[in-house]
Amino acid sequence: MDVEFVYDFRLQISLPRFHTAWDELDQDRQAQILRSWEEIRGNIPERVKELEVVINEKQAALTEELNFERSCHLNSEIAELASIINDLWIWFRLNPSLTTTEKSSS
Repeated sequence: MDVEFVYDFRLQISLPRFHTAWDELDQDRQAQILRSWEEIRGNIPERVKELEVVINEKQAALTEELNFERSCHLNSEIAELASIINDLWIWFRLNPSLTTTEKSSS
């Protein structure tokens, strides 16, 4: 298997795991992988919105929290969710393209 999509439990999306270099794959296989990735990638903005709702809820709870330990715990949870969002946006910006082979006219 040259490429597989493996579910990442932290990000809650499948990510590509390459066993073959991208430019070693033929264009048909690259196109197939790109179609799969675009389908996954298209769900990232919705996933980010879901996480932002959770962050907002935790921030609201944090403003009301009087227990220092609980405040620290909420703050850590918010930081982790923000880290997940950052990673999701990094994956969203990943936009591979087909490798084209240029033929020289000698």
